Amino acid sequence: MDLPSGTSGRAAIDVARLCADEARRIITDAYGRVVVTEVKGRGNIATETDLMVERQVTAILRQEFPTHALLAEETLAATRSEEWMWVVDPIDGTKNFSRGIPHFAFAIALCRKSEPVLALTLHPVTGHEFAAIAGEGFRVNGVPRRVSHIETLAGSVAAFDLGYNDERGRSQLQAALHLWPGMQALRVTGSAVLGPAYVAAGHWDIYVHLDLRPWDIAGGILLVREAGGVVTDRGGAPATIYSESVVAATPAVHADFMRLVEGIEWRA
Repeated sequence: MDLPSGTSGRAAIDVARLCADEARRIITDAYGRVVVTEVKGRGNIATETDLMVERQVTAILRQEFPTHALLAEETLAATRSEEWMWVVDPIDGTKNFSRGIPHFAFAIALCRKSEPVLALTLHPVTGHEFAAIAGEGFRVNGVPRRVSHIETLAGSVAAFDLGYNDERGRSQLQAALHLWPGMQALRVTGSAVLGPAYVAAGHWDIYVHLDLRPWDIAGGILLVREAGGVVTDRGGAPATIYSESVVAATPAVHADFMRLVEGIEWRA
């Protein structure tokens, strides 16, 4: 796919990496001495580091792509555009980050007509970069990877996240209770952007979340699809960056999961 270049001449993916490098520098410098600046609701917080990363990254994007729209969690959450639009999550898994739990990430995606065409998710602690360009496959640290070959939920490592909506979180737990123990393991880890990235990389075989925003899922949709997986909403329709629910999995596990939860009252 032909993607725009920045004003510096950098390719879009290189600008995304520049943003990720700046995010990692800020995040790793602050890790272990976090100051919470806002409590948005139960479990949902922002730190001074979230805001600093978002400021620095959006400054880079404005310089490189002055005509592109910017959608970012902390300060630009209301942006919507069908033209070129960058979607940024400065730190996903901020509660983990604030408590010193090393499971959080920086995510950036470039979209056109609400479809992600470039995605990069960086785990600042491990240094793992999960990246994809539409039509060019999925890579971890530059090495091509695919979803796992697992074919049933019973053979799967499954991951759910509960989000901040109490009713939807309760529905997640009800679904998990209905399915348990029909899987190898169940994880609840607290980062919506790492969920699809881990499915794409083959670490997990299915990831389910019912309470998402565009910055949570924009990049993950492309990562999983380019790795050979399936990403839908909870009803089975293809996921979009505006989907509030997601089921990301290997093709066979996705089909098995949707069959097993059919008929469950599963709010979205």
